[in-house]
Amino acid sequence: MNDVTEPDSATLAERAKLALGKRNLIFIGLMGAGKSAIGRLTAQALGIPFVDSDHEIERVSRMTVSELFAAYGEEEFRALEARVLKRLLRSGPRVVSTGGGAYINERSRRQIKKGGLTVWLNADLDVLWERVNKRDTRPLLKTENPKQTLENLMRARYPIYAEADLVVLSRDVKKETMVEEVLAAIADCKKVEMP
Repeated sequence: MNDVTEPDSATLAERAKLALGKRNLIFIGLMGAGKSAIGRLTAQALGIPFVDSDHEIERVSRMTVSELFAAYGEEEFRALEARVLKRLLRSGPRVVSTGGGAYINERSRRQIKKGGLTVWLNADLDVLWERVNKRDTRPLLKTENPKQTLENLMRARYPIYAEADLVVLSRDVKKETMVEEVLAAIADCKKVEMP
C-alpha cells in the first residue's frame, strides 16, 4: 500500500531536481549538523551521486582527518581540502557534504560558491553537542573544554555560514523530515545556472 505522502515527496524531489539543474548541492555547517547523513539522503531523493569531502580527503591521503591534523596541522589540511573540493565541484550535479571548516577557508569558500548551491544546516549548541560528544574523532574538540570550543566555533563561523544560498534548521527530527525541508528550500529557490 502506498503512503499518502509519497506522491507529494516525489513531486517535491522532482521540483528540487529541476531547480538544481546541473549545479552541485553543497552542504555546509558545523560538525554534527548532519551534513553527511542529510546529504546522502538528499542525493538519494534527487537521484544524483553523493560525495563526502572528508571521506574523499581520507581516501586520497590514506590518512584519517584526525591523523592529517596531527601530522600536518590545520593549515596544510585546509590546503588539501581546497584541492579536493576544487576537483569534486568541477562537474555536476552531485551532492557534496563538506567538513565544518571548509566554508570558513576563503579559498574553499570561493570554490564552493562557484561550484553550486550551498545549504547551511544550522543547529544550536545543544543539538550539536548531543551529536558530537559521543565520539572522540573531532580534532578541533580535543581541548580542555570541548563544549566551550564548540560554542566558540559557532560564534566565529555562523556569520560566515550565513552567506549560504539556503539555510535549513538542523534539529532533532526524523532525517526524512530534514530531507523534505532541504528539498523544499531547493525547489523554492530560483534556478540560476552555473556560469
